[in-house]
Amino acid sequence: MERLEKQFYQQPTLELAEKLLGKIFVRILPGNIHLKGRIVETEAYLGQQDQASHAWRGRTQRNQIMFQAPGTLYVYFTYGCHYLLNIVSEPENSAGAVLIRAMEPVEGIPFMQEQRGTAILTNLMSGPGKLTRALAIDCSSNGKDLFGDEFFLENAPQLPAAMILTSARVGISKSRELPWRKFMLNNPHVSKGKAT
Repeated sequence: MERLEKQFYQQPTLELAEKLLGKIFVRILPGNIHLKGRIVETEAYLGQQDQASHAWRGRTQRNQIMFQAPGTLYVYFTYGCHYLLNIVSEPENSAGAVLIRAMEPVEGIPFMQEQRGTAILTNLMSGPGKLTRALAIDCSSNGKDLFGDEFFLENAPQLPAAMILTSARVGISKSRELPWRKFMLNNPHVSKGKAT
């Protein structure tokens, strides 16, 4: 399947959050273990105009990856137990990222089930903390990009507008009114609004 190139990520964050839906996130682990998930839910986060963004107060040591080139992975630890996966989306030195909130398992399901400790497919990746655990992603992936042999996205047909729903973001206390969460209609792997 065709890999998405750098120009795909060079679009405004709010547009990218929608265009990512349906695309296939791929991680290849040592031992030729292929893990794939179809992105079914995202949230957009911008820079200083977005109080829920890590970049709201400017560049720091923690958020500096958000200021790197589009297609870079921004992974951080939160709630004392979850790693969250984001794809950097704005031009370099401008902060923005799309949080990947949920995926539909496609390949490598036995590995994901072992990682998550569950055999229930709709529970494997139906939240941002769940999907990173299923894909064995932690902060060691922070700053890597989607253009090498370990991580990349495979293309898939753009979803029709009628298949894409919009809502407020989940699990935040500031800028909650912004309708920057995008998700696939009637997909059982969507997080149903849960924070993790």
